[in-house]
Amino acid sequence: MPERTEQKSTKTIEFSNFGRRVVEGRFDGGRMTSDGGVMLLNETDRKLGLTQAAARCIPDPRSPILITHAVRDMLRQRIYGLALGWEDLNDHGALRLDIAMQTAVGVEHEVASAPTLCRLESWSDRKTAVDLHKVLVEQFIASFKTAPEEIVLDFDATDNPLYGQQEGRFFHGYYDSYCYLPLYVFCGQQLLCAYLRPSRIDGAKHTAAILKLLVKRLRQQWPQIRIVFRGDSGFCRQRIINYCERAGVHYIVGLARNPRLQQITEFLELAMKDEFKLTGIKQRQIGEFRYAAQSWATERRVITRLEYGDGGNNPRYVVTNLEGDAAELYDDVYCQRGEAENRIKEAQVGLFATRTSCQQFQSNQLRMLLAALAYTLIERLRALALQGTALATAQVDTLRIKLLKVAAVITRNTRRVCLHFASSWPSADIFAHAVNQLRSP
Repeated sequence: MPERTEQKSTKTIEFSNFGRRVVEGRFDGGRMTSDGGVMLLNETDRKLGLTQAAARCIPDPRSPILITHAVRDMLRQRIYGLALGWEDLNDHGALRLDIAMQTAVGVEHEVASAPTLCRLESWSDRKTAVDLHKVLVEQFIASFKTAPEEIVLDFDATDNPLYGQQEGRFFHGYYDSYCYLPLYVFCGQQLLCAYLRPSRIDGAKHTAAILKLLVKRLRQQWPQIRIVFRGDSGFCRQRIINYCERAGVHYIVGLARNPRLQQITEFLELAMKDEFKLTGIKQRQIGEFRYAAQSWATERRVITRLEYGDGGNNPRYVVTNLEGDAAELYDDVYCQRGEAENRIKEAQVGLFATRTSCQQFQSNQLRMLLAALAYTLIERLRALALQGTALATAQVDTLRIKLLKVAAVITRNTRRVCLHFASSWPSADIFAHAVNQLRSP
């Protein structure tokens, strides 16, 4: 396809004078991009083989002789776009002309238009979602050079608000809105599952099945690994706990308060109340006891964290089969569950996983998985290329501003594509370091 002739504008914008000097702006800078950092995403992708693996998961119903935009190229365009902050398909109407994006995708011509990308979403089915989740799990496994001794799997559900008539749309009383109820699984900062669900279900639905599949695959790779299941009280379900005990999986899960639990800790709470009234100092104690709900076949270890302060009594209960000091298990293991919520926010807000405006449910699942792949790209960029730099722990919004959304003048001929970055770019050294890290064997 021949390159489109660039339209040059002679329009001049006049700004306020700088002393005696006239300050003007003109749209005649030639081939420029605001997304020069897309090449860093491309280097990360090539090192991982991420979009190459993902492309094999999506069926392509088109005739091979009529294909202009390969599935892999469209996935690159879409995933890189999300990482760069282009959340809508309509953004690609102009983005397809960007030479930096074309170079990163690996084509000489314009990349796919918004309607073409929309058709890609319509090809997704249930098998596509399963296969793309396998890509996420295999990327997680490949990130370890040696077998880890222990991994902690954080399961968490959240809402995905809806404002149209999407398939599978229901009202959820807790979130007080129409929404989906996606289920996320993280291990540290790495994402293993982004499973879209209708909201008319229990928040823990499908958790046992997903946990079983993950445990099976991880033990195939690492037979001696110690696996810990971690979740809030919404995941304290007999089916889940019973599976963990049968399969030798450790668990530490929140336990919702009830009259029987409060009765057990009542006297200690009264003592803490009296002590707070005497001293005015917030009281906090962590203890443990054996407990069995009526639906439980056996007693289990319950860790309790009691607090009394200005807001009154604030108890928390956790059921676990882990050994060790109760205070350490609560503070150093269970409370770290909150980090998964930060990672969910990064995926949903920073990488637009909530942009589920397609009519079809499976198309929305694909959109959520594209955001998950973009998250994996960003997370691996931090782990592989930014360790030891000031951006080693930066979230996607910061990385986008400092490394990805960078202006460059582009020259392209038959022998070379060159991106000319600003000489005064503050993050130039970090950018060069990251590229060298990714290009090294």
